[in-house]
Amino acid sequence: MANSDKQQGQCEPAPETAKAALATMSLGQDPEMIADFVLESHDHIQSIEANVLRLEKNANDAEAIHAVFRAFHTIKGLAGFLDLDSVREVAHEVETILDLARNGELNIVSAVIDVVLESADYLKQWLAILEARLRDPAVPEPGENVALIARLRSILNGNQAGDAPSDPAPAFEPVALDLAALADAMDFQPPEPVANQPEAQGSATPAESQSTSARSVKVDTAKLDQLVDTVGEMVIAQSMIQHDPDLASINRPRLVRNLSQLARITNEVQKTAMAMRMVPIGNLFQRMARLVRDLTRKTGKEAELEIIGAETELDRNLVEELADPLMHMLRNAVDHGVELPAKRLERGKPPLSRLRLRASHESGSIVIEVSDDGNGLDREKILAKAVRSGIVSDGAHMSDSDVFNLIFAPGLSTADQVTDVSGRGVGMDVVRRQVQKLRGRIDIHSAKGRGTTFYLKLPLTLAIVEGLIVGVGCERYIMPLFSVREMLRPTPESVFTVQDRGEMALVRDRLLPLVRLYRKFGVKPRSEDPCQSLIIVAETSTQPFAIVVDELIGKQEVVLKSLGPLLQNTPGISGGAILGDGKIGLILDLDRIFQPRATNEHGQF
Repeated sequence: MANSDKQQGQCEPAPETAKAALATMSLGQDPEMIADFVLESHDHIQSIEANVLRLEKNANDAEAIHAVFRAFHTIKGLAGFLDLDSVREVAHEVETILDLARNGELNIVSAVIDVVLESADYLKQWLAILEARLRDPAVPEPGENVALIARLRSILNGNQAGDAPSDPAPAFEPVALDLAALADAMDFQPPEPVANQPEAQGSATPAESQSTSARSVKVDTAKLDQLVDTVGEMVIAQSMIQHDPDLASINRPRLVRNLSQLARITNEVQKTAMAMRMVPIGNLFQRMARLVRDLTRKTGKEAELEIIGAETELDRNLVEELADPLMHMLRNAVDHGVELPAKRLERGKPPLSRLRLRASHESGSIVIEVSDDGNGLDREKILAKAVRSGIVSDGAHMSDSDVFNLIFAPGLSTADQVTDVSGRGVGMDVVRRQVQKLRGRIDIHSAKGRGTTFYLKLPLTLAIVEGLIVGVGCERYIMPLFSVREMLRPTPESVFTVQDRGEMALVRDRLLPLVRLYRKFGVKPRSEDPCQSLIIVAETSTQPFAIVVDELIGKQEVVLKSLGPLLQNTPGISGGAILGDGKIGLILDLDRIFQPRATNEHGQF
């Protein structure tokens, strides 16, 4: 028994050894703490950028100075305890500059604004590296930004221009790690709401933000997506029960009431699950404000971005996918649309150009408006370039809308010279492809010399498709509603064959290519006579066309389902859905169903 006690005592580390082991443990090695730091820091950096842009307009905005100071202070404290010395050092230097500014000892000039934004960019680079290292620890850390530190210390030494000092700056002393300081650093400050700005409409006060965060929990996005998928399955099951013919034949009031109650609860659960994926678009818009600011300084132009509807919510996945299209559109607006101040004065315009980002809900969709008050689109110049590129034939009679849509053609650019901002004809093609991938559409309104407005209409979520259910023979297909322009029953004189173009339909004095859906999928139709069928006018990335179906069954919101690896690349099909009666309907990919009979390499008539 004594030997056993002795052996047990030998296995226990001495108190001094345990303390030494605890002292050598690094909080920066804890993946959970690193993940929390990244998440919190992203919010603080968004607050930093928003408030620094406020300071650029009003250097005496004390509230904005305090907000930026608190954000850098929190990041510095957390970085110190996670052994992120490079992050802590930059945050400390910026914090010191802001402390001087809020005490009236330093003026907020353009050099200060630039170096604070550059510091925020450096911190974002670190956050990206930390996220990558959570997945792969072998990812190297970014090196210390010596030039940035030198500029920060130069401003602290009284050099308002921010030129690097000739003498090396003294090294930092390490921060002592104690429990009191740790408790202070872990007392997070919520991101400051941006006041007196359109993007801050509807944002909560600091007290409200604290109470809201106290009622919030962090949920893995994968779990959230799984919940939404499961709710979708439940909706399908409920619909199948409701349309079950065996239950329909039972005329029991109690059963009818219970089914109605089930339908109501299922609908509420679905709405709640979808709402959990919704996030405000304001954070994305704020990133665009920083982009416009940097581009105007680079090009020597003057422009201000107005943000409206920042509180508008849409699916988180959509927000992530919209970043690149909005970036390309604003880059083009600044490079092609906005004029230099002298040119605007010649045209009787104020030297400061106005760009606008507006988001709103409309008929179950979200509409994003991107506009400028600059040059506008030059119809003649676009058409001439398209003719030279072989995209359209010479002398083509096209409406303004058709001509404006040519800017989405790959490789077409009206820029007189290529710059590092735009001019290669790639950006707008990327915009169109990305918006179509999101099941959306783009409309263009432009007036020469007065500006251009792009309207992006997108679904609120990618998990549900609103479509028309059409029948062809014994099969059912779902046509996404956003691609449908109108539906009609043709007359004998409106359908005919044109040489080298195949079958055409005359719709509102316009010839449209005619596609018979039953021929695409080898289905036997009820009638091959188009006059006994329906024609649906659909829009694609290339041009409108008419598609022949047997009948319209109805309109329904369906949960999008993948067809699996064996059928996912089926031409003309983007997915499937289980309808209310339990049958499967295939969701049509109209862009791949319609293949124009090309007369040139670009596939245009």
